[in-house]
Amino acid sequence: MANEMLSQEEINALLKEDLAELSPLERDALGEIGNIAFGSGSTALSLLLNRRVELNTPTVELSEMSELIRKYPTPCIAAEVDYQKGLKGTNLLLVQMHDAAVIADLMLGGDGTKPNMELGEMELSAIGEAMNQMTGKASTSMSSLFEMRVEIAPPRTRVLSMQNIEEFSKQFIKNNLVVVIYFRLVIEALVDSKLMLVIPYAFAREMAATLIEKNQTAPGESIKPEPPKPSITNSFAREETKTSDSAVRPIQFGDLHSTQSFEEPGNLNLLLDVPLEISVELGSTKMRIKEILELGIGSVIELDRLAGELVDILVNGKLIAKGEVVVIDENFGVKITDIVSPFERVNNLQ
Repeated sequence: MANEMLSQEEINALLKEDLAELSPLERDALGEIGNIAFGSGSTALSLLLNRRVELNTPTVELSEMSELIRKYPTPCIAAEVDYQKGLKGTNLLLVQMHDAAVIADLMLGGDGTKPNMELGEMELSAIGEAMNQMTGKASTSMSSLFEMRVEIAPPRTRVLSMQNIEEFSKQFIKNNLVVVIYFRLVIEALVDSKLMLVIPYAFAREMAATLIEKNQTAPGESIKPEPPKPSITNSFAREETKTSDSAVRPIQFGDLHSTQSFEEPGNLNLLLDVPLEISVELGSTKMRIKEILELGIGSVIELDRLAGELVDILVNGKLIAKGEVVVIDENFGVKITDIVSPFERVNNLQ
């Protein structure tokens, strides 16, 4: 025993175990971030696969990359996600090969029962699109959670051998300390396993601190009531305010009294059958004439909107709502998730 010496890596690991830790509050905050962000990501995956997808029961652990490599020696599908605005850092989303093969098979028209485990170019492209949709939806949910715009770059997706993780990203070298959020991934009797979100320790603490700070009020500072956020739940709440007999504090919904100005006149009934043109705007951009003339078949035009972000619903060119693109019986549709008030809708149509 006297001749045994610890390597520098082992010494560093012991020092990190003594100095690095997550408080219960930080663990709860990271669990909440994972739950909200990838809970919505499962909705996007459900729409893509036309199967019920559940991502639940997140658990948070502190680990070293070397320990993860020992636990998961087999290759997996990895999606590296860079946060570019609002938050600055990198996450790594890891999916087991069998689960990724099932996802690819479903996206390519199969039933998921006999997936091709030797993933080819088409399968990897399908998996990449699934990861893109999931992370895009997650960033939208995080924007709402943090109450600031959170933008991510399209994820870089590839088959990854954990032994060679340093070749994939310098953010995740073997002696790095990371936070791992595990999710239970369930896809309708086809998959029941785990999905991992790996976050560098410093970035994970930054995310937790941002959420904790948002939810806390400085000592002696009064808590100001926040106006209701635009969501479909609040839309129902506004409609209920006009019909329910229950008491409601005037300060919360006082602005809705102005709706009487357009609901009362009987002349409005004469216009209810007028047809209007409804359009959905995926995004827009500005280009020079020279750039437009250079467009050809296969050219890609980058829009000013992130993957998974809500689209605008317009009536006669006026914004009335926002929603998610869905597929219904092989046709595209839009599910409304956010709608402007009736007063604003009528004013926009004038």
